[in-house]
Amino acid sequence: MKKALNILSYPVSRNKARKLMELAASVQVKHRKKYEITTNSNHRQPVFDNVLRRQFDVAQPRQAYVGDITYLWIGEDWLCLAIVIDLYSRKVVGWSMGSWMKAQLVCYALMMTIWLRRPKAGLVVHSDRGTQYTSKAYRQLLKAHGFIGSMSRKGDCWDNSVAESFFGSLKQERVQWRYYQTRFEAQQDELQYISMFYNSYRQHSYLGYVSPNQ
Repeated sequence: MKKALNILSYPVSRNKARKLMELAASVQVKHRKKYEITTNSNHRQPVFDNVLRRQFDVAQPRQAYVGDITYLWIGEDWLCLAIVIDLYSRKVVGWSMGSWMKAQLVCYALMMTIWLRRPKAGLVVHSDRGTQYTSKAYRQLLKAHGFIGSMSRKGDCWDNSVAESFFGSLKQERVQWRYYQTRFEAQQDELQYISMFYNSYRQHSYLGYVSPNQ
């Protein structure tokens, strides 16, 4: 909030921003709920080496992507969301939503960025060891475009912390404060968060407090 106010030409300190939040606007910090593990890495499918090795700072776009998948509670059902992030800008460049955590979901998310951004062969695509990412369909998609597969070490969420951080922001800032009555309502809300807010306006400390699009 301090950085946001400073950008708008209000020269307030961190302490002043806190007081304004509490006294003037009645705004409180939103705390994250407990982290839940959704990755099933107990399988015998072939896995990629950890090529990325937590090298999250890259020099140019379309050099390294990270992907992940999570589920969101909507009424009495689940909505599964797969995303792809360009490490250079932290922009969500591909996404897909559906009813089940199947390989098709992560393939569609990657295909979206292939269609829109045309990354070249040699792109590093990192993920966890979930069965969706070890599937034959996903591995064939990487091979067909000359991409280099990379996977986190078993049980180590820090190896894919950029994607985990995005899901944390999505749930903390949007999902856990909403009650979705329909799947369509949830899909539209997540789409609006990703494309209209997160990519376009949300400030990132890693980027020097500008948005991914900026």
